[in-house]
Amino acid sequence: MKAAALTSFGGPEVLSLTEVPAPEAGAGTVRVRVRAAGVQHFDTRIRRGWAPPTVDMTFPVIPGNEFSGVVDQVGAGVDGFAVGDEVLGYTTTRSYAEYVVAPVGQVVPKPANMPWDVAGGFTGNGQGAAMCLRQMGVGSGDTVLINAAAGALGTFSVQLAKAWGATTVIGTASEANHDYLRSLGVIPVTYGEGLAERIRAVAPQGVDAAMDNVGEEALRASAEVVKDKSRIRTMIDDDVASELGIPLLKPHRSAEQLAELTALYAEGLIRIHLRAAYPLAQAADAHREIETGHGRGKIVLLVD
Repeated sequence: MKAAALTSFGGPEVLSLTEVPAPEAGAGTVRVRVRAAGVQHFDTRIRRGWAPPTVDMTFPVIPGNEFSGVVDQVGAGVDGFAVGDEVLGYTTTRSYAEYVVAPVGQVVPKPANMPWDVAGGFTGNGQGAAMCLRQMGVGSGDTVLINAAAGALGTFSVQLAKAWGATTVIGTASEANHDYLRSLGVIPVTYGEGLAERIRAVAPQGVDAAMDNVGEEALRASAEVVKDKSRIRTMIDDDVASELGIPLLKPHRSAEQLAELTALYAEGLIRIHLRAAYPLAQAADAHREIETGHGRGKIVLLVD
């Protein structure tokens, strides 16, 4: 099969289209013919040589931790999925390829109204937003601050906070993205010096919970405006969080959580903005774009 793979670690140029053996579905797994795969900052870290201890980094390494596609093999002992089912799911690596194998506990049915490109980039940001907001205790009546609200993760987070009952959602972003945030029902606030004061100006009643997708400056501002530090989380800077007494995020992904999110999409409560879609052969260009740190919405690879 074709895959966008690494034979060395480094910049985007080390990611290239390669022929590798296709995986086979084993017990408790399904093989999916991939239609689209999401691109995340996690993947760029893999490309540079970092990985969780459980990940095999023997070359060729295939990045990619979210996908959509059609089941084409079902392993022994699998119930609930059949060849031909349209699905989306997650792995840790291996999704930048024509085929990926995943445990059935990491795959859910694709909603009929969800396009393939959206489905391919849905899992990572959706589950990241869900685990963060859930650990922050976001719910009915809350005023919630989302830093970097116009990015792919931020866009999902502001919508999920509202779907879970938040009354007011404030989002930090560059001024070029303020109208976009308003279209999502978000109060936009500009980054930079004086951030805490600008947040207080639009939320004189106070902020109940805050999510950081930026780093130190935004995290410190969040700590200034949220009274209960147990309701702040960062996706970026654990060192500053520890210094400020903010709990660290506990990673959690599950098919149950993903199914909850796809149901919200099917109901029209979540919409995904696609920033760019690249063919699999241009995975290096997709990495170059995501590493600029600018732009809004999701980047995906189209595999088929």
